[in-house]
Amino acid sequence: MLAGSALIVLALPVFAIAGWPLKGWALTAVLWTGAQALGYLLTRLPMDDGNLAASGVRGIGMGFRAFIVGIPLVAVTVADSRVGVAAEILYALAYTLELAVSLVTFFGAEGSKA
Repeated sequence: MLAGSALIVLALPVFAIAGWPLKGWALTAVLWTGAQALGYLLTRLPMDDGNLAASGVRGIGMGFRAFIVGIPLVAVTVADSRVGVAAEILYALAYTLELAVSLVTFFGAEGSKA
């Protein structure tokens, strides 16, 4: 999460210098923060064996995060393609970086245990 957040913060000067729409950066920052906050809340649900409801809420909520991000991105892109495309590219880069760091961390930890 921190890697993607850092990328978004570091992208602000790039957007400003390159003349890209700052509304696209702001949209990405708001959507990223909201999705990460929802993910944080969902991971705090108890996951013991007797709590099937919390497990279901967590699974559905994590899947629903994509819709929470995707719908505003599509709506903004339809309204203003320049802002929407800038936001989509930045969000995709942040998500990809977060995924890559998570995979390296997970598999790196597995290799060090052997």
